[in-house]
Amino acid sequence: MLQISYLFLFFLFQPILLSSDTLDLVPITSEQIYGEADHKSWDRLLHSFVDEKGNVDYRGFKKESETLNRYLEQLGSNTVSENWSREKKLAYYINLYNAATVKLILDNYPLASIRDINKPWDRAWIEYGGEFISLGEIEHQMLRKMNEPRIHFAINCASYSCPKLLNEAYTEGKLEKQLDKASKDFVNDPSRNKISENKVALSKIFKWYKKDFENNGSLIVYLNQYLKSSINPDAKIEYLKYNWSLNEIK
Repeated sequence: MLQISYLFLFFLFQPILLSSDTLDLVPITSEQIYGEADHKSWDRLLHSFVDEKGNVDYRGFKKESETLNRYLEQLGSNTVSENWSREKKLAYYINLYNAATVKLILDNYPLASIRDINKPWDRAWIEYGGEFISLGEIEHQMLRKMNEPRIHFAINCASYSCPKLLNEAYTEGKLEKQLDKASKDFVNDPSRNKISENKVALSKIFKWYKKDFENNGSLIVYLNQYLKSSINPDAKIEYLKYNWSLNEIK
């Protein structure tokens, strides 16, 4: 009889225990459902399908397209937070840009160039916090506004003249070393820049984004910090033809 009375009291007061005021104290967020963005799966894909020169095995990548899709879904559900460090934000956006670029290629593969795709940088198709954004928005509205010119050596546009796609994910803890290495590799790569003391032929990246590189001096001053032999301040600057062919492992 006593047990029945306890049960009666429990069901009598259950609506009070589960009132909306009580439930509002513990809202369910996307972070609780998905957890914070994790770059491990992207790191594994890069190790598997990108070589040391930054060329990509798109055929192999396509076999793991579902893994790539899940990674992008995870990023889209766990967007950048204001309390993140600058390094964490940069790593997130760089990885998002590069992973989305690979997906864009895979969705249109086979093809000879990313420019064969209609509006590859302007079309808003990447999920980000319940909205859709474009590759151009990630680059110009997010990354470039962080005043870090080295991002231009880290984001990859799936073409041979682009900075190479690093075969590991960018991470908060390693970002400074990764960006420094990417910058030195690109600036000193004779297939992308032809540099001597008095004459330089540069990648058009340095023409398109010249203002980003001149925040603390001239373009030559910026380049000299990464070069083994310095360029003369009065050296003539020319720009090389850009190779938009797909950066595919042959």
